[in-house]
Amino acid sequence: MTAALAEGTVEWAPDTFTLDNGMQVVVIPDHRVPVVTHMVWYKVGAADEPPMKSGIAHFLEHLMFKGTNKIPPGEMSKIVARNGGQDNAFTNHDYTAYFQRVALDRLPVVMELEADRMTGLVLSDEVVYPERDVVLEERSSRTDNNPENILSEQMSAALFKTHAYGTPVIGWAHEIRSLTTKDALDFYRQYYAPNNAILIVAGDITAGQLRPLAEQFYGSIPPVELPQRARAKEPPGAAPIHIDYRDARVEQASFRRSYLAPSYSTAEQGMAEAIDVLVQLLGVGSTSRFYRALVVSQALAASAGSWYSGDGLDYGRVGLYASPRAGQTLAQIETAMDEVIADVLRNGVTQEEVTRAKSNLIADAIYARDNQQSLAQAYGSGLTTGESVEDVTTFPDRVEEVTIKEVNAAAQLVFDQPGSVTGYLLPENGS
Repeated sequence: MTAALAEGTVEWAPDTFTLDNGMQVVVIPDHRVPVVTHMVWYKVGAADEPPMKSGIAHFLEHLMFKGTNKIPPGEMSKIVARNGGQDNAFTNHDYTAYFQRVALDRLPVVMELEADRMTGLVLSDEVVYPERDVVLEERSSRTDNNPENILSEQMSAALFKTHAYGTPVIGWAHEIRSLTTKDALDFYRQYYAPNNAILIVAGDITAGQLRPLAEQFYGSIPPVELPQRARAKEPPGAAPIHIDYRDARVEQASFRRSYLAPSYSTAEQGMAEAIDVLVQLLGVGSTSRFYRALVVSQALAASAGSWYSGDGLDYGRVGLYASPRAGQTLAQIETAMDEVIADVLRNGVTQEEVTRAKSNLIADAIYARDNQQSLAQAYGSGLTTGESVEDVTTFPDRVEEVTIKEVNAAAQLVFDQPGSVTGYLLPENGS
C-alpha cells in the first residue's frame, strides 16, 4: 500500500521477501539516480546484553570493522571508499545496523563484504583491547564530559528501574573496562546470523534484480538457534522523581522531564499516532502550546518544547524541555509547564491544533522519506522493533485518521500518571 504523498515527492512501493535461511529482504525502489543504500539490521541491541556486560552490543559494532580471514583489519571501509562509497554503523537499545551507500554497479562489492563479516569476523586480544580503550574514550568525551548527557543518563536510569532501557547504549564505564574478546565473540556468535537480520536496499533497483544477489551472497549462510528475547517489565511508577545535577561546566540552566509511554509496537491501535500528534501540538514549533505559553505569553523561557520517542520494542518515552530567560528560575518554568498540561487534561485540545499538528507530522514524514537513506532507516527501525512494512508505509495515512478524542485520551494516558522523572541541570552555584 502506498501512502498519500505531497505534490512533488517520489512515490515509494517497498517489496519484501524472505530467504530460505530466514533473512528478511526489503527492497525500496528509487530510480532517480543510479545509487543504492545497502543496510543490514540485526535484531539485537543494548537491551539484549547479558548482566554486567553493558556496552557489548556497541563495542561489537566497533569490532565488526576489524577484519575477517578475507579482509584485513580496517580494510573494509577503505574498499568501500575506493569504490566511491561511504559506510558506517550505529547501535540502539533494540538493534544494530551497518550500511553502505554506493553506485548501483558497486552493490555486489558491499554485499559480499557485509555477508563475509556476518560469520567471518576474526578477533584477537591485540585488536580488541585497544578498541575497548577507544570506546572508553568515546564515553568520556560524549557523556562524562557533557553535563547534559550526564543528566539524561541519570534520568533514564531513574525512569527505567528494571528494564534495560535504563542502561546507556554505550555502557557503564566500569563494565566496559571488563569486556573481553570472549565476550565479544560470544555475543557475535549468538546474535549475528541471517535469521536475526534484515537486509534493506533502497535505490535504483527492483526486487527482481536484488533477489539473485541476496541469494548469492546471503542465502548460503546457515541460520542459528536464537535465544528468547526476554526482557524485564517495568513496574508502575508510584511517585514522581526529581533529580538536580549541578556542574561547574553548566552555563545555561535547563529543565527536562520524561514520562513512560507506549511505543508503536506496544500501543493499542491508533494510540501511538495520537501521542505523536499530542506531542507535536504541545511542543513542536512556534505555534505549540509550550512555546506560546512560556516563551511568548509569559516570557519565562528562551525555548520550550516536547518530543516523543516511539520506536522502542518494549516502551516509548515522552519528554518535555525548556531553558529559562535571564532572571527566571527552573521552578517557574516547571510550574508554567504543569499549568499547560493541567489545562490540556482539564479542557482538552482543539480541533484546529489537531489538524495543524497532523499536517506537520505528515509533511515531515513524507519529505524525510524523499531522502534515500532516511527512507531505508525508517523501514529498518520499524521492522526491528515489531512493525511491518505496511505499518511503516502507511504511517502518514494513520496519522491522518487520528481524532481529537484520541489525542485527549493520549494526554490522559501519558500525563495523568505519578511516575515521571524531572531533571534540573544547574550551574554549580546558582538556581
